Amino acid sequence: MSFLRQLSQDQQVGLLFVALFSVLALATAAAALVSLRRADIAWAARREQLKRELRAVWVGSAVFWLAWVSGPLGATLCFAVLSFLALREFITLTHTRRSDHRSLLLAFFAVLPLQYLIVGNRQFDLFTVFIPVYVFLALPVVSALAGDPGRFFERTAKIQWGVMVCVYGLSHAPALLLLEFRGHDGRGAFLVFFLVVVTAAAHIVQEAMSRWLRRRPVARHIDRSFSYRGWLSGALAGGLVGALLYWTTPFKPGQALVMAFIAGAAGTLGALVMKALKKDAGVRYWGNMPSVTGAVGLLDRVAPLCFAAPVFFHSVRWYFQLRL
Repeated sequence: MSFLRQLSQDQQVGLLFVALFSVLALATAAAALVSLRRADIAWAARREQLKRELRAVWVGSAVFWLAWVSGPLGATLCFAVLSFLALREFITLTHTRRSDHRSLLLAFFAVLPLQYLIVGNRQFDLFTVFIPVYVFLALPVVSALAGDPGRFFERTAKIQWGVMVCVYGLSHAPALLLLEFRGHDGRGAFLVFFLVVVTAAAHIVQEAMSRWLRRRPVARHIDRSFSYRGWLSGALAGGLVGALLYWTTPFKPGQALVMAFIAGAAGTLGALVMKALKKDAGVRYWGNMPSVTGAVGLLDRVAPLCFAAPVFFHSVRWYFQLRL
């Protein structure tokens, strides 16, 4: 720990990414060796799934590394692109009509860039209310001016929900770069790394424990594997991972554990909500075709983060009473 404290913040972040890519390289090599030793049919399906998961982690890690290298501006642009792609997947699989085109153009080419422009300009007060207040009122007005009352409430609500999750929720991840802790300047990159790792750990453990415990599912028609014990296990795992990573943040070990628990709990519940929306749309994955992140869509990958980011951001800001 004394060695880590002697390093500059850029060196500490660089060391984190070196460790991350080293672990990924070892995992990829181990998977390749196992594939060479096992050639049975049962292992073939698991091998393909493992390859997709590893490819997704590699792509995600590379994106976050590029975001860090390019600084706060690069990170904001990176998440803006992710929001655009996620919103496109969401809208593609929801029912819209020709009369919704104006609202969709407003969402994609006005609301989304303006939200991230506000984040980049550090206008926190406007950032938190722009979409929940102004955009939520503007979208139905634009749709109503199109003069089509057919399924108006349903269509408008779906567009609003897509903007809320894919743009508002995800934009809180780069907004962590805005937070300034006294005596810990420039720790935003660590907070983003902390949030992503904790959310991913909680989601993976929740999925694994729900299947291993084999308890009665809470919402059988949405997810046959989701249970309260699995959810709690995932949140606790996220908390423990956060406690181990406390040195990357301005938090003390106990504070890191609580904040990570909150983020992990919110992320796993968010994944359940997005599964409910997929069931309603009648699809298994958000992506219509295999994407660069694997056989599932981008929104399947970032759904937990869309819910965890705003909860984590405001919890940290409220608890530490941070002003921007």
